Amino acid sequence: MTAEPRLAQILDFLLLIDRFKTIERRGYIADGSRRETDAEHTWHMGLFALLLHKELGFEVDLGRVLTLVLVHDLVEIHAGDTYAYDEAGCVGQAEREIAAAERLFAELPPDLGAGLHAWWREFEAGETPEARFAKAIDRLQGFAQNYNSGGRAWRENGIARERTYQRTGLPMAADPALRTIVEELYRRADREGLWPGDASSP
Repeated sequence: MTAEPRLAQILDFLLLIDRFKTIERRGYIADGSRRETDAEHTWHMGLFALLLHKELGFEVDLGRVLTLVLVHDLVEIHAGDTYAYDEAGCVGQAEREIAAAERLFAELPPDLGAGLHAWWREFEAGETPEARFAKAIDRLQGFAQNYNSGGRAWRENGIARERTYQRTGLPMAADPALRTIVEELYRRADREGLWPGDASSP
């Protein structure tokens, strides 16, 4: 007995998005042995959400936050990852990702595709409390991962401390608890000399 068309379409989508595990980001895992993948970034973001949502000064629906986290980077299956500090690469990024979303979510039955598409747009807009938190921990996880891997990607790409403010500004503005974490990461990175040009850089 073969699966009914709807279930077969869902299965095919779930098999397709295995490619998410192979999309490399610019940053490294903690031991520096290889680059982090989108799937690992997303999993780590989920744990950030799980452990930090009750520390916030505003209420969020954790289930909705985790939904936004799971969906937020799926379009990179078709659009690829764009390094946040690559100014040339960021040109046209929004248009590439919008086209990728149309293509990817069309692979699902219409009701499910519309749902994932709506969650992706909610994350991108960053207007609901859940989306603001999800976007903040997207930036926070990336910053923490750069610290946790000894600042290797910062040094490889010449990313000075001041330049990281364009990424950390969002979590710092989102909530005092997230600001405290970002400030602690800066203190540790400063102490350990992780920035390009630091005499004590590893």
